Amino acid sequence: MTSTVSTSFTLIPNQKYRRSSRRSKPFCNTVDIDSESLSTLGNFKALPLEIFQMVLKYLSVKDISMLSMVSKAIGNRLINYISTSSGNRRLLLQDFHNLEISGKREGSCVLEHYRSLGLLLKRCTLLLPTKDRLKYIHKILSEVSCFKLSGCPSPLHCLGLQCYGVFLQTLTAGWDELECHRVFNFLCELSNLPRKVQTVVSSKPGSARKLELRIRLFCRSVLLNHWIHRSDSAFWLTRILKPWPMVNQARLLYIIFGPVSSLNGHVVWQKMIEGPTDETSLKGLADAIKLLYDTEAKEWTADDVISLVDELSVVPREWLMENNARLLILSGNNICFTFMASKAVNGRAVELARLVVFLALVCEKDLYCMDWAVKMMQKVCKVFSTPGERNNFLQSVENAFAHMIMDMLQSVMSGDRDEEDSSFLNLFHLVNAQANFHKEILYLTMRSTST
Repeated sequence: MTSTVSTSFTLIPNQKYRRSSRRSKPFCNTVDIDSESLSTLGNFKALPLEIFQMVLKYLSVKDISMLSMVSKAIGNRLINYISTSSGNRRLLLQDFHNLEISGKREGSCVLEHYRSLGLLLKRCTLLLPTKDRLKYIHKILSEVSCFKLSGCPSPLHCLGLQCYGVFLQTLTAGWDELECHRVFNFLCELSNLPRKVQTVVSSKPGSARKLELRIRLFCRSVLLNHWIHRSDSAFWLTRILKPWPMVNQARLLYIIFGPVSSLNGHVVWQKMIEGPTDETSLKGLADAIKLLYDTEAKEWTADDVISLVDELSVVPREWLMENNARLLILSGNNICFTFMASKAVNGRAVELARLVVFLALVCEKDLYCMDWAVKMMQKVCKVFSTPGERNNFLQSVENAFAHMIMDMLQSVMSGDRDEEDSSFLNLFHLVNAQANFHKEILYLTMRSTST
């Protein structure tokens, strides 16, 4: 009995001791973490915070970025430094408007500075959730008015949006698509981009010229221009376009990539309607269409892109067929063929025949190889399901050549000439185009019969 009592008596203190041990562990760990945090500062722990920040003034942004990876404690100190007024003045350069600087080496130095700053903040906020990273970075950059969509009074002569774009590209490089979706949504919320886009795509073209210009500059400089990989550019362009119906996508594509005035940067809406345009005016649109057609643009089918091209050709009204043909040539063989095959399948042979004539005309004017136009027509002929449909299409091509030549000849004979005598020049190019087009057909025929 005594032994039993003694045994039970000795067990109680042991149980209390174990409970006491578990309670003391969190306290001990806290001490360890604090001491570890101090130890990771290395020799810097001997310096007061003010002296540490003075040392940072002698380091480049790249060096500070490297320093941020030493430890979490160092990173936290750097985050605090960036948030101070002295850190803001040091890191947030705002000389965006000096034209003598912007066009020379110093302009690229400002861009490089913001690329390094993007890397610094990427590393300092590495352990934070995406939402918290974005909030912190917005807090740091919110005072820079030139980073805002409508913040700069002279956006055409400002490097601010370009610096912001370089910064964001460096910050988000390597992030997965879900995180980049969050970045885009965050930017839309800050800039009110969807509402501004809604205003321009639902208004009469050109009625909000300044807003069109600001949307163009923001989308290009911040979201699109600085990516190395085409898949990244396609992702961001898709984010801009996809929320809208096809008709608005075409309008928005024209605002971002269409021709602009060299005087004030405003979008020139009548460029494709009033007369033939040059490659420079169409290159941006063609490059954007090719980007969406690439297999890397996962959210776009071939039909989507062809429908977009079709819709684009009536923005703001129906384009001259020559400008349509030039856009298709610049967009590449695959897009051009798919567009033409779509018309063949849908029974639009007469319209397709006129397009073939204008493709030949553009080849003649812009000195492209005429055999390309002939081979493209030959490829399209295989799309027709019956020989009768194919023969009717070929007859429509010849009729289109004849009608266009007669119309141009009538214009020349009527004496309706401008200063550049464009009517006669167009007739000259069209006759030569027809001759060279048929010459290539004869060459093709003779080669096939000889073999």
